[in-house]
Amino acid sequence: MSCPLCDTSGGTLLWEDDFCRVVRADEPDYPGFLRVILNAHAREMSDLSPGDQQALMRVVFAAEAALRAVMAPDKVNLASLGNVVPHLHWHVIPRFANDPHFPNPVWGEKKRDTPRAAPADLDAQLAAALNRRLARVRETG
Repeated sequence: MSCPLCDTSGGTLLWEDDFCRVVRADEPDYPGFLRVILNAHAREMSDLSPGDQQALMRVVFAAEAALRAVMAPDKVNLASLGNVVPHLHWHVIPRFANDPHFPNPVWGEKKRDTPRAAPADLDAQLAAALNRRLARVRETG
């Protein structure tokens, strides 16, 4: 059975190790929309050992912190759904009060047509912020 997160990177690769990767999703209305994707194919968090669960969440939290530092969103949404792609991954989504769906979820009813502008070097800024945070995680983890 084919899995898009096993067969492709799932977005623009910003950070990766042997365990998981962080990509920027191709979501034009949501620059900075990140996915933290487990490299091994697993469906649920409970499929992982407690240590692997903690390791994955450290990366999710680092992705959230990187978004906050680089984009200063009004809120960050974290979601692990997998209804369409049953491969363990987390969505880390910067939200702004004037984004197209706010206060609804990004998958909800659109409220306005105001895509957010992003700096041309957004990927580089996010990758640098992720590397700083995840280097510290490795040192203390």
